[in-house]
Amino acid sequence: MKHLLSPLDFSLEEVSHMLKLAQDIMKNQEKYSHVCDGKKLATLFYEPSTRTRLSFEAAMLNLGGKTLGFQSADSSSASKGESVADTIRVVSCYADICAMRHPKEGAPMVASQYSRIPVINAGDGGHNHPTQTFTDLFTILELKGRLDNMTIGLCGDLKFGRTVHSLVNAMKRYPNVKFIFVSPDELKIPQYLREELTNEGYEFEEVRQLEDVIGNLDILYMTRVQKERFFNEDEYIRLKNSFILDERKLSLAKPDCYVLHPLPRVNEISVEVDNDPRAAYFKQVQNGVYVRMALILILLGLDKQFDI
Repeated sequence: MKHLLSPLDFSLEEVSHMLKLAQDIMKNQEKYSHVCDGKKLATLFYEPSTRTRLSFEAAMLNLGGKTLGFQSADSSSASKGESVADTIRVVSCYADICAMRHPKEGAPMVASQYSRIPVINAGDGGHNHPTQTFTDLFTILELKGRLDNMTIGLCGDLKFGRTVHSLVNAMKRYPNVKFIFVSPDELKIPQYLREELTNEGYEFEEVRQLEDVIGNLDILYMTRVQKERFFNEDEYIRLKNSFILDERKLSLAKPDCYVLHPLPRVNEISVEVDNDPRAAYFKQVQNGVYVRMALILILLGLDKQFDI
């Protein structure tokens, strides 16, 4: 039985298969509409979510299956003190596969050690968000036709953003990928990630101003600068406008530089950008359903019936 706890749990060959399967699902949705008849997905969400939880549920429904679960710790027995280990033992009696989001790093890994069904990490603290990462890879592949030979800019909260950490770890497996990190000093990438990139010989650059590098990017991955991470509100107010993408800044980018964002958006992308053909974050949302459909099939072993 295979779990998905990190993007690195899949080899490059397995990632390629998953992306091809997601592409086929996108083009031939009717073919997959009854593959999961009689199957159940449990969504165990210990913290709030809109896109991830609903896209998992939409994915299973699109495959002909059913969903059950909870959308906050308060609505589960966790509020009574039940452990993750006991919860997954119980859920294993009800469902065939589960997606878990938890504020504590490593909680899905703990669940996988006690589970009798495949566990998908739907985000654990500031650690990993593999299904968002695979959605990002799928979107980049659809937009650019490749996952190698490109420069990716990641902007905003790079210290606590689990989507950033996951994407960097996934993209560094492809040749000739350069990372440009754009953030205030308070929200730079974690030291461990900087050391990994340095020790493994990957090319990266850290800057404070988006305008200085946006013209060099093939992909711009935006995240919000989180007010709650600053001890000084005046410092946050001083810095936050430096990391807002508007039409003026986007005009400096290449015609085929696409903008991604894991969402939710606060004010880091001006709404005037939404109509630009390079704004791909809502396509990203739709792509997340196809990717999660593919992952459900793979983890349940149901992909083998399709010649992809």
